[in-house]
Amino acid sequence: MPRWVIWVLAGVLLATFLIPSLLPSDDGDRITYTEFIAEVEAGRVDNVTINNGTGEISGEFTDGEAFRTVGGGDRGLSESDEALLDERGVTKEFTTPSNNWFLNILGLMLPVMLIIGFFVWLSRRAQGQMGGVMNVGKSKAKAYDTDRPATKFSDIAGYEGVKTEVTEVVDFLRMPERFKEIGARVPKGILLVGPPGTGKTLFARAVAGEAGVGFLSVTGSDFMEMFVGVGASRVRDLFQQARRMGKAIIFVDEIDSIGRKRGAGLGGGHDEREQTLNQMLSEMDGFETSEGIVIMAATNRPDILDPALLRPGRFDRQIVVPLPEFEERRAILDVHCRDKRVGSDVDLETIARATPGMAGADLANLVNEAALIAVRRGSKEIERIDFENARDRVVLGASRESLILNAEEKRATAYHEGGHALLSTVLPHGDPLHKVTILPRGMALGVTWSLPQERHTYSKEYFEDTVCKAMGGRVAEKVVFGHLNSGAANDLEQATGIARRMVREWGMSERVGPMAWSGQQQVFLGEDLMQSGREYSDDTAKLLDEEISRILTEQENRATELLTKHRRGLELIAEALLEHETIDGPEVARLIQQGMEESGESEPVKLNVMGRSTSSSAS
Repeated sequence: MPRWVIWVLAGVLLATFLIPSLLPSDDGDRITYTEFIAEVEAGRVDNVTINNGTGEISGEFTDGEAFRTVGGGDRGLSESDEALLDERGVTKEFTTPSNNWFLNILGLMLPVMLIIGFFVWLSRRAQGQMGGVMNVGKSKAKAYDTDRPATKFSDIAGYEGVKTEVTEVVDFLRMPERFKEIGARVPKGILLVGPPGTGKTLFARAVAGEAGVGFLSVTGSDFMEMFVGVGASRVRDLFQQARRMGKAIIFVDEIDSIGRKRGAGLGGGHDEREQTLNQMLSEMDGFETSEGIVIMAATNRPDILDPALLRPGRFDRQIVVPLPEFEERRAILDVHCRDKRVGSDVDLETIARATPGMAGADLANLVNEAALIAVRRGSKEIERIDFENARDRVVLGASRESLILNAEEKRATAYHEGGHALLSTVLPHGDPLHKVTILPRGMALGVTWSLPQERHTYSKEYFEDTVCKAMGGRVAEKVVFGHLNSGAANDLEQATGIARRMVREWGMSERVGPMAWSGQQQVFLGEDLMQSGREYSDDTAKLLDEEISRILTEQENRATELLTKHRRGLELIAEALLEHETIDGPEVARLIQQGMEESGESEPVKLNVMGRSTSSSAS
């Protein structure tokens, strides 16, 4: 019975006894004792009742009307008045009413009940606190039954290769006898590796949904607590809970939070995390695959995991969940647009081509952002312009409409972004230009957006063109205005980073040769803190610095030569930006061609426009 029902019944019972005694009663007219004697002498009183306890007199007149005395008769009838009643023939009755026993008991028990209730409240509060302490070692895993999760492979767009990898896990959980007959052993643990937002958790839920088994979901941080030994206790409880479910999938998200290399970091490591990891390793060795328990984990940092966690017999298999390709992005957009009202002018294939490098979570955010922009615009459908604005907001940052540039800053920004845009168009190996704007977005005063192409390896020429393009803004200001400003800080940082990796990691310097030196490792990755910061001599360090400087200087000179050659095209681009504030790639190519015609240039120039190189020459 719910507790509130008990309180309601107690309240009703109490009201039954108290309310009648508290309500005023209407027992007839109130008359004084003197008036009562006068009525008796007049012969208009028929009967009376005298209360021996209070001396109150009540009765009826001969006409049937009731009355009650007030004052004067509180001590009862005197002998002379009683004789008068007998003389007039008034019927007398003496009563002694009993006290309300419930009110008497309630007055005695109420203080006792309050004291008892106070001690009960203290006891329950203490039990609750002790219960919280005693349950601190329990697993915080979220359990889903066979009906949940309802996610299936059909709900995941693309990733056919990943689906094939995990299908045998589903087959094992459904039909384990097939594997036993041939003597095959299904991996105990499956590690999903991939960038954030690619759907690793979604795949684990889909495996449980396809297999129709229990699903226990927990994050790596759930094992960590301020008390020593809690993490190991929660690991034991998690596996016991899985064994009680029979066939189950244990999914540990962000396993790198507890699975980092042991003995790493300042001070030798983290004892509580290492004890938790040791317990997990022990539990994974303590059950057989025949039990029907499969562990799945997800991480985007497999390089920092402890080797004992990745050895055969624990996480036997690593499945890479990469960023989606074009066809997969197209399918993902279809899924996220399924329940939204999309306009007829929206081409999801074009959007998929224009969003390389975006994960599934990024595409979901893109569609939702487009829907929000459509609502703010007052439209009943999500149109193409909404997707364009959403993509600009996600990739380039929110528009800073409150920032107003003066005429000089706006002109300098136009030439700065015009230099980037011109080099993006005339350089053959870089990414093609998509659009350029001088509207402040994010932390930038202007943005030149190149559209990355689908590629997995990059050539030396690509990086050289990228460094040259990064120098375009700085060089354009120097060519036109003859001075430099601080607006190229981010460009120089990007160019220097690429040049440094070309020399130190990718072997793209002839003087340095086929040698690679990565940057200094972080302490938490398990590297020795006392190890020297670099693995090469001072002479090699000088050579590396010289080569990095050479690449940057050469690409700056190259950018100066190209911008000087296309000076008229640069001026046309800057004028168009000052007038329209935003222009696209084909318009930039047209302005470059117009500038070549006006300057009388006859040498053919290849223009890299929207993913294709076109040869153009002035007439």
